Amino acid sequence: MAVTVRSQSGSSSGTLELDPAYFAVQPNIPVMHQVVTAQLAAARAGTHSTLTRAEVRGGGKKPWRQKGTGRARQGSTRAPHWSGGGVAFGPKPRSYRQKTPKKMIQLALRGALSDRAADNKIVVVDAWEFPAPKTKDATAALDALNLSGRVLVVLSRDDEVAFKSFRNLGDVQIILADELNPYDILTNDWIVFTRATLPGATDAPSAPAVEPAIAVAAEALAQSEDAP
Repeated sequence: MAVTVRSQSGSSSGTLELDPAYFAVQPNIPVMHQVVTAQLAAARAGTHSTLTRAEVRGGGKKPWRQKGTGRARQGSTRAPHWSGGGVAFGPKPRSYRQKTPKKMIQLALRGALSDRAADNKIVVVDAWEFPAPKTKDATAALDALNLSGRVLVVLSRDDEVAFKSFRNLGDVQIILADELNPYDILTNDWIVFTRATLPGATDAPSAPAVEPAIAVAAEALAQSEDAP
């Protein structure tokens, strides 16, 4: 599968063959669903808390005597069925993190990228060459590339000027190449890479001899799930 490499002004600067190991995988919907669910679960704070009947203040005195009043016997005004009483089986602080195998995370990432590639929603730019951080220039670049809707811009850690240019645009999400994840890929309409951030690119200029960014992202996501 080939994709046209475009300049920041929208003109074509050649073609690039997408690595089929990342962009021609049959999406596994159950795996993608499980990984996205785990990712959203890990993002939950889990700080919710309710008071049980033992934690609510008051209620130590029996509201009325056991017999002779004609009313139902009661031992405390802090029982769950009383107004102002404790909560029965209410939420308590907990962790929602799920253990997800690294291979499953990688498969979900590749499936999400392949899904966007199948819909021709992958855009590759030579490089972002903004002279200075300016939102107006970032908007003009997106218009030149004919991108509309939600756009995920994948940057390297050296693209500080591009980061500052895109960060104020409401429909643009910025993500680092080593933070790619299935959820952000699937919730955006377009995925914009540069030659340096494209997973599996072998002809990128001065490409570092390290493992692909998608594997680094899987490692980072797995480590975040292992954290307490």
